[in-house]
Order: sequence, then C-alpha cells, then structure tokens
Amino acid sequence: MQRNPQMRERLRPVDLAREHGLSTQAVRNYEEAGILPAAGRTAHGYRTYTSLHAGALRAFLALVPGHGHRTATSIMRAVNEDAVDEAFRIIDESHAQLLDDRRTLRAVETALRDLAPAAAPGHGAEAGAVAASGTEWGGTFIGPLARGLGVRPATLRKWERAGLVRPRRDPVTGYRVYDAADVRDARLAHQLRRGGYLLEQIAPLIEQVRAAGGLEPLQATLRDWHDRLSARGRAMLTGAAALDAYLSERA
Repeated sequence: MQRNPQMRERLRPVDLAREHGLSTQAVRNYEEAGILPAAGRTAHGYRTYTSLHAGALRAFLALVPGHGHRTATSIMRAVNEDAVDEAFRIIDESHAQLLDDRRTLRAVETALRDLAPAAAPGHGAEAGAVAASGTEWGGTFIGPLARGLGVRPATLRKWERAGLVRPRRDPVTGYRVYDAADVRDARLAHQLRRGGYLLEQIAPLIEQVRAAGGLEPLQATLRDWHDRLSARGRAMLTGAAALDAYLSERA
C-alpha cells in the first residue's frame, strides 16, 4: 500500500533525470515501460514526480548491472503492480542463473585441466566418446564428435564456418575428419558457448590457442569470466538494497 502521494514533495522530470545523468525523455520512457509508477499531472498536463518515483528510478538503475535491463524491468513492473511475490520469483530465477553460470565456469576450468596433458581424443569423457569411431589415419567424423559433445552436426558445421574448427576432408569419401587439435578446439568452443560467449568472441581465443600451441591464453579469459561473475553477484547485493529501500517507501 503506497503512502498518499500528496504528502510528498513534487519533482519535475528534469529533477529525476539530472540525478542520474539521464534525459527527461528517458525518464518518461521508464514511466511508460512501467519501471516507474504513473506520474501525477498538473492542471496544465505536465508530469510531476515524487520521492517515490525517485526511489523507483534508483532501484531500477541499481538492479540493471546485476540482473540486466530486461530482468530489472520485469522486477520493477511487478513491484509497481503490487505483485511483489512475482518480483521475488524473478529475482530468484536471476540468482539461479548466476549460480548456473558459476557451475559452467567450473566445468570449463575442469575441461581445460582435462585437455592440458594431451588435448587428444581419448582424454576425458567427451573425448572418449568421439574416439570410438576414428578413421584409419587418426581422426574422427562429424557424427561421433557431435554425439560426444552433445550437439548437432549442424552446430559443428556452423562452428567450422565461424573458424572455430578446421577439419580436413577424407581423400576417399570427402567426409570431414577431425584430428586431435580439432577435437580440442571443438570441446573448448562447446564449453565457452555454455559460458555465454559468442562465436565471434570464441574464434580469436581458439586462434590464440592454435598460435601458442597450448591452452595458456585461455587463462586470462577465465580470470575475466570469474571477475565478471563476481561483479554480477556484488551488483545484485547493491540492487537488492536499493529495491528494499523502494519497497519500504511504498509501504
């Protein structure tokens, strides 16, 4: 239940905008999106805001770094519609996604440790699956590799077009043949995609691995990934404090 808005100081759109370096149009857009409660109107039709709107804007901008713009918008809409439990559910899902991302990072780190000694088919669970159907001259075809990674052959072809893998062609059948380095690159691409990296971000990393002849270049990427997850977790705490203040203002 909100307090009587008449008891609050009136604020102009520019007052809210200046605090955060925004344009007045951005403030109006946030209101139209449901991020802010509906504004009051003067006798001449001009928007007026209060400390409640200022608190909503602070809460939204604090939520964005940890949860992203779309999720933060959904949280604020739910709160402003008095569906606070729905807002909490959305927040819970966002925290669960962060936990899943942390688990994925650990999986990537584990994959790199498994790959480090030899990076060849036959090392690690996925590699063991792809090694079962190799060619006579030391490679594996697209089907066994796709099954071992748990992806579709079309995905491997897409990765090939993006430069993530560079299979040779069997001189007799013309089929793609993935050697040890290709399997390594495919496994790295698979894990990094799970971590949320785009193909255009993965390609230069794999190129670095090829040029260096090893996995060391990915260590900086993993540190950056870890730092970004930690920053998200800290930002979620900051956003929670601002949202709690806004909920108290609405009470």
